[in-house]
Amino acid sequence: MESSAVVTPPYVGGPLRLVPFRALMLAPSRIGDPSSARAFARPYRDVAARLERWRAQGQLTRDEEPALYLHEYTAAGITIRGLVGLLDVSRRAARAEDRAILPHEGVYPAQADDLADRMSQMQLNPAPILLVHRGPAPLRALLARVQRHPPEHDFTDRNGQQHRVWPIRDPGDLAAIADLLADETALIADGHHRYAAYLRLHTRDPGSASDYGLAMLVDQEDTPLFLGAIHRVLTGTSVDDVLAAAAGVGMGVEETTAEAAVAALDPDHLVVTDSDRWAVLKVTVPPDRTAVQLLHDQLIPALPYGPRDIRYHHTVDDALAQVSPDVGVAVLMPAPLVDRILRIVRNDRLLPEKATSFQPKPSLGVLIRSLHDG
Repeated sequence: MESSAVVTPPYVGGPLRLVPFRALMLAPSRIGDPSSARAFARPYRDVAARLERWRAQGQLTRDEEPALYLHEYTAAGITIRGLVGLLDVSRRAARAEDRAILPHEGVYPAQADDLADRMSQMQLNPAPILLVHRGPAPLRALLARVQRHPPEHDFTDRNGQQHRVWPIRDPGDLAAIADLLADETALIADGHHRYAAYLRLHTRDPGSASDYGLAMLVDQEDTPLFLGAIHRVLTGTSVDDVLAAAAGVGMGVEETTAEAAVAALDPDHLVVTDSDRWAVLKVTVPPDRTAVQLLHDQLIPALPYGPRDIRYHHTVDDALAQVSPDVGVAVLMPAPLVDRILRIVRNDRLLPEKATSFQPKPSLGVLIRSLHDG
């Protein structure tokens, strides 16, 4: 298979299961430190030994009893809480309606293989993938009761993120959580390639620790992740090319000022600029589609020239810094809506690459899973 081909990961079947595990945790002074992230780099087979040295130095702890973990973190004024445990990836669903996990992007097989190789060599899942759902009210009530107790860990890391962690070990609570999650489905917010790597590891060694992968499940009804846009820079094309293509596929076109263009940006309007000229594109977005799909499915294929390349930027300023009339254009995107994404993926369809940016993500090192622990 072409390494550049985008494929859909296999379906993981329900019930949705998060299994307790024995967490590894870096010392607060190491969480958010760039040197800690480098500790998980090449050579990957040496990572376990590095972490063992840190454990001997008191820079890494390991829980002796397995737990699910309620992890709360606050960054840039946004507080997120989620359940962290081992996601059961051992079952496959033959039908889309039987899925427990909903990817919204395809993956590159070579990248997923590389990540699977890294985790196998490290014998670690260094960080959880992020999943979101709209959880049932009884689960929110159970977790609210957990939060009324003092957290076992309460600290601010080197990045300024504040963290509180509650291990959940009570058998009654764990059984109730299992029952409440069984019929849920969860959307992958961050970690599509790591999720695909989990599936590859399970295929290589079923019936082992590879039946599971580390995940954090966030309730969008409780502490919603912020869903931002990812803007596009189309190199080798011009504002005139984009406006002609947009008119050709039935989009409304209006040249205007920078201020008016930015003010018009919403789910039905895109902004095109080369930093000198600004235009607003009016798109008619059906209920089961998003503007970013129309951009990639309709507008870009209609361009008379280019683009030579598509680049992705999380902020308007970063996108604008990359364009000029002789380089290309920026297409400023509206943020997609979570419920619309869920509607699309439940209909067994995917979004284009880098269509979403769920924020904030937790710092690396708060909760780590060793594959040696099963």
